[in-house]
Amino acid sequence: MIRVLVVDDSATMRSLISAVLGKDPEIEVVGQAADPYEAREAIKALNPDVITLDVEMPNMNGIDFLEKIMRLRPMPVVMVSTLTTRGAEITLEALEIGAVDCVAKPSTGGLEGFRELPGKVKAAARARVRPLDRTAGAPAPARIAHEPDGRLIAIGSSTGGVEALIAILSRFPDNCPPTVITQHMPEGFTRSFAERLDRLCAPRVEEASDGALLDVGRVFVAPGGLNHLEVAGGTRLRCRVAPGEPVNGHRPSVDVLFSSVAKAVGPRAVGAILTGMGRDGARGLLEMRESGARTVGQDEASCVVYGMPKAAFELGAVERQAPLEKIASELLKAASPQIVENV
Repeated sequence: MIRVLVVDDSATMRSLISAVLGKDPEIEVVGQAADPYEAREAIKALNPDVITLDVEMPNMNGIDFLEKIMRLRPMPVVMVSTLTTRGAEITLEALEIGAVDCVAKPSTGGLEGFRELPGKVKAAARARVRPLDRTAGAPAPARIAHEPDGRLIAIGSSTGGVEALIAILSRFPDNCPPTVITQHMPEGFTRSFAERLDRLCAPRVEEASDGALLDVGRVFVAPGGLNHLEVAGGTRLRCRVAPGEPVNGHRPSVDVLFSSVAKAVGPRAVGAILTGMGRDGARGLLEMRESGARTVGQDEASCVVYGMPKAAFELGAVERQAPLEKIASELLKAASPQIVENV
């Protein structure tokens, strides 16, 4: 049984979360807390496996409390956020600090909005949680010596992907090859995520829009919600953002992105599959490798959840496994052989 502590200042929301989790036979809600001070005592008394944590609470906000947890007693945390710009920004900061995943609060009440929560709690229970290290930082990226020759980088990620993508893109120079990313994330969060990456990284990062040109120095993040991100075109590559049914339970899906890259870009592409739960991306990455693309998988030791990279590796889709801190270098070398060597 996975023992869960539910932390939220709303009694109604605590009851709702507890009811959703209580329906899963593998999960036991062992306690509830209305604020971080109650939560601190409950953690000491109950020793839960996972905490669900409200983003905004009285007395001490969720970010300050999460920082204390990750410094003093690292453990898996799933953030529960409101579907607002402010809620999204705080949640993304929490994921950078070390929260494993996030889920959006239902906007209209009822259990349907929390249907993904039990799965995310179970994934969090298996996650590798590391102590918070505010001193770690990426080296300054070097510019690529020669402009990329029509090559493209495609990245797929899920649980743990926010921290992983920041680690990779912060090592990309401002003239990196055009890059497309599908990160599993709730609707309404991806725009804030792209804006945060844009502030932190040298390339221009934005949420993908239909028809956007894939130019040097530009990075596009698939919008969460109703659409998939694909790559289309021949000599002039563009983003295609279009509705579709969920694939592998996800929309946007990494498999959809990778499959489109295999067809549109073939051997001029480089693909990477990062930390995440499940199998999404494995078959698409195999299509990329079979089309002549270079492929990289994040290694088990550096993953928060070694699910997606493992599935891809076992399928034969991964040409090379690498620790997170080496993936940027692997991608840039494969996409631009003439790079300056300090990435």
